[in-house]
Amino acid sequence: MQIHVDNLGGSGKAARVRSMFAEIAPRYDLLNHVLSLNIDKRWRRFVTREVAEQLRRPGAMALDLCCGTAELSMELASLAPTVGVDFCHPMLMHGLKKLRAGAFSVKLVEADALRCPMADESFDVVTMAFGLRNLESIDSGLGEVYRLLKPGGRAAVLEFSHPQIPIFRSLFHFYFTKVLPRVGNAVSGSSFAYNYLPESVLAFPNQKALADAMRAVGFSSVRYYNLAGGIAALHLGDKHVRSQK
Repeated sequence: MQIHVDNLGGSGKAARVRSMFAEIAPRYDLLNHVLSLNIDKRWRRFVTREVAEQLRRPGAMALDLCCGTAELSMELASLAPTVGVDFCHPMLMHGLKKLRAGAFSVKLVEADALRCPMADESFDVVTMAFGLRNLESIDSGLGEVYRLLKPGGRAAVLEFSHPQIPIFRSLFHFYFTKVLPRVGNAVSGSSFAYNYLPESVLAFPNQKALADAMRAVGFSSVRYYNLAGGIAALHLGDKHVRSQK
């Protein structure tokens, strides 16, 4: 199911990112799997394992922000009903095709991740995979995640990050800035999308800085896991149950 929401915005970074993802939507999943050697699938399964405790609670609900073609949404839906939110219509349409091919308890909503049309404290788990760096404001994005999360719930942010081993960092930087853009742009048909990818990752906060940003928003028990040596990192944060007076 898909719901259209009229709060998408039409200028600035949001409009550019939406247009870019609309252009590459037909080949997005293929390129993700090929360029990552299918490691991205394992990363999403890891996210799901780290939030499984919350999603096994009676009546639990998950929200997957910047859900794209619903890859992570489908993983989460194996444990609990899930809502996927994205502001790129063509990406959601590709996700909808996959959902129709299987029995997934996923509802897709077309909306801006910075202005979600859901009430405060509606979800036991809120995830965001490879979407936070695309938002107009990282802090505002984290704030919206916190707003939507129930007390006792867990946030999970999966994002490209900064490799930790110097030699590996150099090799990955060469692949990420020289090889990946050429292959990605050629296969996707875009002239710029896979140049934007390494640029946005290099400008994104490192693991410690993102953890600090999550704490500043209000998350507790913030921790992160480096994946594939730090190519990506999963940051987790909990929203504590308020004490009763």
